[in-house]
Amino acid sequence: MEKVFELFIKTSPERLWEAITNPEIRAKYNFGAALYGDWTPGAKQEMRVPGAEFVLGEATVVEVDPPRRLVQTMIANFSPEAAAEGQTRITWEIEQIEDSCRLVVTHDQLREGANEQVYGGWPMILSGLKTWLESGELLTTPGSLMYSQG
Repeated sequence: MEKVFELFIKTSPERLWEAITNPEIRAKYNFGAALYGDWTPGAKQEMRVPGAEFVLGEATVVEVDPPRRLVQTMIANFSPEAAAEGQTRITWEIEQIEDSCRLVVTHDQLREGANEQVYGGWPMILSGLKTWLESGELLTTPGSLMYSQG
């Protein structure tokens, strides 16, 4: 199964790339959780709340071509049901279009009927990313800051 999310953000590819890969920025729109680790192929990463020890997810960088393309595999650990789904893949594709970017996020290698917890947060995450990049404001949808300490 595959889930594809496409949106347009008024920003530069470099700024969008930074928002995806910088842990402090990522926590602003990713339920309060950041992704820590290197951004080189084969690197292991952990998603966790800044300052906390519990690992919400584990990722491995598969492909990196800044600021155009990032491919990662992921295992979600934030619930037993999500963890039972095993490894999936997330591909970020950035294309500059005049003064904006087209961002396509593809979450695939999901089993048919996969638990929605694994992919269901993308609309809130990506809406929060767009809101933050365009306005500097945090999106406060239910759950958008669920792991935030502030």
